[in-house]
Amino acid sequence: MGWCRAVSVRELIFPRACAGCRAPGHVLCPQCRGHLRQPPYLVSRPRLLGAPVFALGSYSDIRRNIVISMKEQGNREVRDYIGAVVAAGVAHLAARGEVPRELCLVPAPTRRRSARMRGGDPVMAMCQGAARRQQGLRVREALVMGADTADQSELNAQDRWANLQGRVGISAPVGGEQALLVDDVITTGATLAASMAALRAAGATVYGALAFADA
Repeated sequence: MGWCRAVSVRELIFPRACAGCRAPGHVLCPQCRGHLRQPPYLVSRPRLLGAPVFALGSYSDIRRNIVISMKEQGNREVRDYIGAVVAAGVAHLAARGEVPRELCLVPAPTRRRSARMRGGDPVMAMCQGAARRQQGLRVREALVMGADTADQSELNAQDRWANLQGRVGISAPVGGEQALLVDDVITTGATLAASMAALRAAGATVYGALAFADA
């Protein structure tokens, strides 16, 4: 009862608004939820990643707003909801035979400073939300970026690839795991490529990557 009252008071002071379109009264409004109901599709990038990369939709205004809400505004409720979207995407891939039903979801690495500033890693939260909803999914926080890694968002396409050379490492055992890499947005593919290489070198079988949005 106390928790419910606290939520109600908070919403009176800071009214809830849809993360996708700012419509009042929703974490995500029905229209934006409908926008997210898309099957995963294969994306391509100029550089070979060595495994298929799937996206759950293009980087539309709605998806962009959701990513900002998750990353820059620390919206934990929408992070959890996008976990459900990821779970549905993985189930779709499994039904198509693209991935096994027993999978280890590995969040794409982020700089520790960025995660602290965001109140936690939103991609990790997405993976955890997916694993809670989909039987057979586990989460392993296994990738780490070097302390000297620059912020990818501030670099051009060529520099993004150079920035990650030798800077993605393994922070937890993954030998023998059936892994699916998960990220919020795919741009050049540099982060995913470096992450896949690190996972393979550590003994994981990498079935590919799944991104919430394809930019």
